[in-house]
Formats: sequence, C-alpha cells, structure tokens
Amino acid sequence: MTAAPLPADGLDAALRPFGYSRMLPVAAYTDPAVFAWERRHLFAGSWTCVGRRAQLAAEGNQHALTAGDVSVVVTLTGEGVRAFANACRHRGHELLPSGGTCERRALVCPYHGWAYDLDGTLRTAPRMGEEFDPKRFGLVELPAVDWHGWVFVNATGTALPFAEHLGTLDRLVAPYAPERLAAKAVHRYEVAANWKVIAENYHECYHCPLIHPELCAVTPPNSGDNWHEPGHWLGGSMELREHAQTMSLDGSSHGVMLDGADPRTVRYLGLFPNVLLSLHPDYVMAHRMTPLAVDRTVVECVWLFDEAVTDPSYAVGFWDVTNRQDWAACESVQRGLSSPHFTPGPLAPNENAIYDWVTLLARAYRDPLAVLGRTASGVMAD
Repeated sequence: MTAAPLPADGLDAALRPFGYSRMLPVAAYTDPAVFAWERRHLFAGSWTCVGRRAQLAAEGNQHALTAGDVSVVVTLTGEGVRAFANACRHRGHELLPSGGTCERRALVCPYHGWAYDLDGTLRTAPRMGEEFDPKRFGLVELPAVDWHGWVFVNATGTALPFAEHLGTLDRLVAPYAPERLAAKAVHRYEVAANWKVIAENYHECYHCPLIHPELCAVTPPNSGDNWHEPGHWLGGSMELREHAQTMSLDGSSHGVMLDGADPRTVRYLGLFPNVLLSLHPDYVMAHRMTPLAVDRTVVECVWLFDEAVTDPSYAVGFWDVTNRQDWAACESVQRGLSSPHFTPGPLAPNENAIYDWVTLLARAYRDPLAVLGRTASGVMAD
C-alpha cells in the first residue's frame, strides 16, 4: 500500500519526541493529492461514521452513503446494520444514487432489474438463463457496526476489527448510554478548512481564553487532563466551574441529568477519523466530519438528550456560539497554512493530545495498513 505523497523529512519532524516535534507538513492540509489519498486510506480504509442509526432509519431502510471515496449501501433491519458495495454484481450500476434512500423489501438495480435481499443475497436476475447460479453473485458485503447508536462502515474491508480500533474508548462513553438518547437538534455547518484543522482545534484549549469567553465562564480552560490509552482515539476532560451544572451560557441545566454521567466534568473524545464526542452531565454532543475538499468540510452536529427533554436550546445555543467561534478560527488557520511563508510550528506543553493526533497521522501516512489495518494485529486482509 503506497505511502502518502508527503515529504519524509516533514513526517520525521512530526514524529520527534513531544517537546521537540513539529506539526504535520503544510501539504497535509493544502495538497489535493494528499486529500485524495486520505479519502481512500484514512476514511475508506478505516472505520468511518456515516450517521446516527435512528436518523437514518427515519428516512428508509436503504441508504447510499460515501465512506471516503467509496460508495456503500447501508441496510437497516430489525436484525441489525449491514453494508455493501454500491455496485450491482452484473455490470456495476449503482443500486442507489449517491445520497439516495428508500424503504423497500429488496435492493433493486435500476439498470437491468437484478434484485437483492437486504442481506445481500441475489433474489432475482431476469432472463439470465437456466445455467445461471444466483448464489455466486450476492453483493459484496463490507464490515459495519452499530456503536451506541452510531453506524460505522469500513469501506475497503481492510481495517482492524472495530473492537481493536475502539480500544478502551467504550469505558468512557458507555456510562452516558448515547444509544438511549434522542436527537433533539441537528446543525450542519460547512467550514472552509481542512478536516484535520477542525479536529486539532477540538483537541486543545490553548486557544480558549482568546476566542471562547462563554466557554471559559463555565469551565476553566486549563482544567482537566488527557487520556493516553489503546485504540485509535484521543481526548481528555475539563472541569465545570463551581456554579455550573453543565455547558450553557449561564451554566444552568434545563435538561435531565444522565445516570452514570460524571456530574462535574465534560469529556472531549475523538474517534479516528471523523467523530468528535462531547459528553456532558445532561447531554451528549457529537460532531461528524465529512471532508468535501482539501479546504472544505461539512460538520454535522447532533445534540442527544433524555427523551423527556422538550427544549434543548440552552445547550444548542451555547454550542452554536462556540462552534461558530471555532469555525472562524479554523478558516483563518486554513488561510494561513496557504501562505508561502508558513512552516510547521512546535506544540505547546499543554498540546499533548495534538501530539497524539499528529503522530497517529504521521505513522498512517507512512504505512496506513500497518497502523489502521489488519497487519497491526498480525493478520493480513483477504
């Protein structure tokens, strides 16, 4: 598997010990060729989140979605979530157009009418003759999981088993039981910045005193600590100020406190490559990033609450303000990265989570299958 088209010395600098390292090479954020490589190897080749199961199910039992640069069809039934290559086994026609959805008992190719059961088995192939064996031409199935209500797909089939990808993250998320919560608000933002700039901004609060006065009013920006544990994730926690019950403009909660949630901290967790989870005492906020171009990313922000909550605006309003402050900063960073005078800078002492992120990326740029794929556990992909 080919390495990313990035300078070796730039990756060497990113992989130096913490305190001596630099950020990733500029081309990682600005070069369309690197972006194309990432879509195949870091998104399609890893476990990409394609949405909340409940939101998908509300629109139908079949969805054509993109994981990196690979089109997949996700089917939702009472038996679970499954994913297939979005290509008919006859001539490769898409079963559903990109972004398409429907509610049917079969997956039907609109080109020649081949029809598949929702488990991928070929049901009918019109006029193919008596010698044709439909058992040989089921859809190509891809790994898919439902984790706490989020659907993840590995579009190349080469990633580590999801449990290994997840590592120890579940122990931090499970107490909040996101699968039992309801989406009470959804915002979609289009940010003129590379997806990694957004993730890096999320994982540090070095910038908070200068651009987040509302956030700093309810949590000290230098509070908390970062975790360093197995799995392709990173993150840390921040403490609430004494007067604050949660993250809102005045610190008060108008929701329902979650059983098992830590009542005095907020957990900020990022599961590679595209999910950022903020776990609060009374709600869960999730950012799901979909890169559109090297300098353009859609961020879907979903707020999850106890079903009894009728007005989520206290949390949504706070984070909409904070998000927009972050997006403005990220867009400025993207413009600065495009300057011919910029060179990768060092990390501050409190940016150790960024170091974890950068080194994961630098290693994956050199050998994605060894870092993200089955060779990491000693088993080659089929």
